[in-house]
Amino acid sequence: MKRFVPWIALVVGLLIVASVVRQCRNGRAENYQVATVTRGAITQAVTATGTLNPVVNVQVGSQVSGNISKLFADFNSQVKSGQVVAQIDPALFQAAVTQAEGDLATAQAALELAKVNAARTQELFTKKNSSQQDLDTATATLHQAEGNVKIKQGALDKAKADLDHCTITSPIDGVVISRNVDVGQTVAASLQAPVIFAIANDLSKMQIDSNVAEADIGAVNVDQDVDFTVDAFPMRTFHGKVVQVRNAPITVQNVVTYDTVIGVSNPDLKLKPGMTANVSIIVEHKDNVVQIKNAALRYRPPDATISEQPKASSAKAAVPGSTTSPSGQRPTAARERKPERTVYVLSYGRPKAVQIKTGISDGIVTEVTEGLKEGDRVVTAELSSPSASSSPPTNPFSGARRFP
Repeated sequence: MKRFVPWIALVVGLLIVASVVRQCRNGRAENYQVATVTRGAITQAVTATGTLNPVVNVQVGSQVSGNISKLFADFNSQVKSGQVVAQIDPALFQAAVTQAEGDLATAQAALELAKVNAARTQELFTKKNSSQQDLDTATATLHQAEGNVKIKQGALDKAKADLDHCTITSPIDGVVISRNVDVGQTVAASLQAPVIFAIANDLSKMQIDSNVAEADIGAVNVDQDVDFTVDAFPMRTFHGKVVQVRNAPITVQNVVTYDTVIGVSNPDLKLKPGMTANVSIIVEHKDNVVQIKNAALRYRPPDATISEQPKASSAKAAVPGSTTSPSGQRPTAARERKPERTVYVLSYGRPKAVQIKTGISDGIVTEVTEGLKEGDRVVTAELSSPSASSSPPTNPFSGARRFP
């Protein structure tokens, strides 16, 4: 029996040592929050806000001043091109036409008399019975009468045009989205035409005018797919396409944005003009790529030495094709090279720095093109204080430390 006592003691000691080592390793690992490298789809998008508007929105106004006597359209009315939508009281304008017709008749009578006098004076002058002055006077009177007839004719045409403008018609086929006057209201067209109706051409096809920040506008191009939501239907995602990126900048409080027009189909007429749209312009999409959480890119251990960063930067400079040309410009290959980042992989309970190359990102996860594989565990945060995690565990089998 005494022969087995040393072996039993040895086995028990090894088990105790293994247990202590495992606890030490697990203790260090439990100090960190980790995320597993996975595969999946990533969609990189540019986000913005915008307003839904009709593609064609015509403001129908009045070119003459007067009282609104009749309205033939209301909100949401379907109208056709040329259809009468409003009527201004034509009484004053009809009177102006009658007066202009009388003035024209008077001018025409004066013209006939001037023609007779001119012909008679010419005949007398030929027979030496009239002077040259009388002939010149008769000729000038004739020319004045002709000019006066043209003036009165123009006044009559203007009066008739004003009378026609009392009848307001729709210039396009569409639906009335706004009515700004009521029957009996007076409209004054002194400086600009007052708006009576706003008519949208076709609400089944609309557009979003979105303001994209100048930092993101370089990634936006025509024909890119767009997903957007509106507050009226928060659980539904609508779709569209970029149809125009306008060059004119919009500056508000020193913030520069660019108007990006997005075409939208609205067959069920759920979308209304003026709705606020939360837009996501799809810049790039990839399926089945290696990805990590963005928190892993932001994590830095507290005991990371400053000397590691110059090494990483010098390593980037040593990559072939990344040297700077004498003109100061980098070659095309260097500009197309994916950016390098540093992440920390959990190795034996401690974070270990690893250089990776990243691709697209959706703001939550980022594509990894080099440096990691599926299943790796990367550190995203610390769960305990650095001092506790950095201090080595105490060996229970060692004696008390002696100092000289």
